[in-house]
Amino acid sequence: MGALATQMQHMGMVSALAQRTEKRSLDSAAGGDDYKALVLIYWAGGNDGNNMVIPNHSNGSVSNYADYSSVRSSQGLALSQASLLPISVPRMSGLTYGLHPALGPVSGGINNGIHELWAQQKFAMVANCGTLVRPMTKAEYLNNTKPKPYQLYSHSDQVSQSQTAISDTQAYTGWGGRLSDRMTPGSNPSGLIPMITSIAGSQLFTSGQTTLPMAINDANTALANVLNPSGFSTSAASVARRNAFNQLRTVDLQSEYVAAASGITELAMQANNALQTTQEVTVTFPNTGIGRQLKQIARLIKNRSALNVSRQVFYCQIGGFDTHNSQLGQHTNLLSQYSQAVRAFYDEMVVLGVSNSVTTFTLSDFNRTFTPAGTGGSVGTDHGWGNHMFVIGGAVNGGNFYGMNTSNGTPFPTLVVGTNGPDDTNNGSGARGRWVPTTSVEQYTATLARWFGLPEDQMTNVFPNLENFPTSDLGFI
Repeated sequence: MGALATQMQHMGMVSALAQRTEKRSLDSAAGGDDYKALVLIYWAGGNDGNNMVIPNHSNGSVSNYADYSSVRSSQGLALSQASLLPISVPRMSGLTYGLHPALGPVSGGINNGIHELWAQQKFAMVANCGTLVRPMTKAEYLNNTKPKPYQLYSHSDQVSQSQTAISDTQAYTGWGGRLSDRMTPGSNPSGLIPMITSIAGSQLFTSGQTTLPMAINDANTALANVLNPSGFSTSAASVARRNAFNQLRTVDLQSEYVAAASGITELAMQANNALQTTQEVTVTFPNTGIGRQLKQIARLIKNRSALNVSRQVFYCQIGGFDTHNSQLGQHTNLLSQYSQAVRAFYDEMVVLGVSNSVTTFTLSDFNRTFTPAGTGGSVGTDHGWGNHMFVIGGAVNGGNFYGMNTSNGTPFPTLVVGTNGPDDTNNGSGARGRWVPTTSVEQYTATLARWFGLPEDQMTNVFPNLENFPTSDLGFI
């Protein structure tokens, strides 16, 4: 009950929750072959996309390795060209790019990481994506002729905007929660658990108007225990208390609040019963925070039929990306953890036969500044803006870059800082290489929501500012 109620913030909607509980008990079971899941992996703190995907060529009108190296080498932040994991990008006219070496095989790793999924076309990148109110150029940013996301470069505000897909005002529901609001009644009418689940605690992303998200522990807790009521045993006194607890849920139901609370508890008890007999995953997952979160998600997906669900949305998180100093080692460790865990998760989905039905994707507060902060071992970066996002799954049109074009005619920004940098936010002394995004969070996430099954007539209910942008389908899935 506690796990299910972690985000019951909108008490005015309690009666609706109670009504849905009754509806679920009357509807026929959901589930079956028509299954899809979205898995958000949030890079908390602002991941440095500039050191994650790097030009690996030495010619062409688009930025090359020399442009990258000339800004980051002198202070010790540039990765060597020889260390990059090469990827070809058809959209970039044959130019080659490189991934951070931590995204491939690593010492002590349990798999080959995500790099080889690029060549298998199961892995794509959405370039220069970020929070926007409407499309914006550098000139419009400098002249203030278009509205900017509020409190740009602030962690808390940019986290909220990336999780709500609303950048012009403060919002109290996440786009994941709103997606669940619109799809739960038809997709999971008899689901024994909510459509949306967090393995990383209470999150704005999972909060909707009528959606009741579930928040559970990672794989260190067995599924049989994540919703198991505590404080009961097999003793006579405990059995009597359990019976009394069950009886209490049948009285005072004329009160909407009591009925809703009883309904929430009943849902938790039903889900707990369904989770008592579950199947363990096959693939070995790394024993890291993100590895355990994805393992728990894999367990739930493996047991989807018993839980009567055909659509699921998951939230998990890996933190530590606020790398103002000592970035090189820390960033390598974080990307390695991400890569090893995601590859194990993808491999498990292949084993389950649902790799085409499960898509993982990333979001982050923002990018980091292209110009470093500090030097040597303490070198880091500060808060930036437009960033690169990863999408992985069997349904992904992988092996390519996606997104709206920047000033150079491609979605990858021009890696030039200041007055001569057409994608940098500033000129002169204030220029740090903060790229103005050309693709909005709304365009990125709406593409995922459409694949998930959100009807076209519900798009603006989930993404209220989507009509500000020229396209809502980036084509990566």
